[in-house]
Amino acid sequence: MLQIWGRANSINVQKVMWAVGELGLEHVRHNAGGAAGGLDTPEFTAMNPHRTIPVIDDDGIVVWESGAILRYLAAKYGAGSLWMEDPAERASGDQWAEWTHTLLQPVFLRVFQAVARTPLQKQNVQRVITMVRRLGTLYQRLDAHLATRPFMGGDRLTFSDIPAGATLYRYYAMDLPGRPDLPNLKAWHERLRERDAFCEHVEVPW
Repeated sequence: MLQIWGRANSINVQKVMWAVGELGLEHVRHNAGGAAGGLDTPEFTAMNPHRTIPVIDDDGIVVWESGAILRYLAAKYGAGSLWMEDPAERASGDQWAEWTHTLLQPVFLRVFQAVARTPLQKQNVQRVITMVRRLGTLYQRLDAHLATRPFMGGDRLTFSDIPAGATLYRYYAMDLPGRPDLPNLKAWHERLRERDAFCEHVEVPW
């Protein structure tokens, strides 16, 4: 049975859990990371020398890093659903998944730490406004891309929706000054919220 290590409120773990839910895979999740600890044990280090979550063990196949896990699960279990067999079709969405990892998520996490993880009286308001403006610029690129398609890769949900889509619950739940009105992004978020796996694994308290 598929085993997953990671805490439920980690956004990177949520990506994997969302995919697992979409694919209907039987699994066991072991709470690890954050307050749960467990990343410095010899057993965990043997699976992932970087001591980060998530990690999966799929009947002896161990994979770490959320993007690699998403592609592994989608390729193995998601033909015709999360995984696109045509390389060109797959790349059209996958490039946005990579963009999320390298550009969007680092900015998003800085905003999240500055707003959701910092008491209001200790927040640097001008710094928050500047970061939110930068984040809004990045989301505007997603909004423009989604103007011509319902999902990141085209007409159906695929693994390429998951990295950026996993940020949206927190993005819209936070009180962010100057957040831009992005109708295509918001409509995409509403489509994602219609999916049980998204609601179960992404819309959780942080």
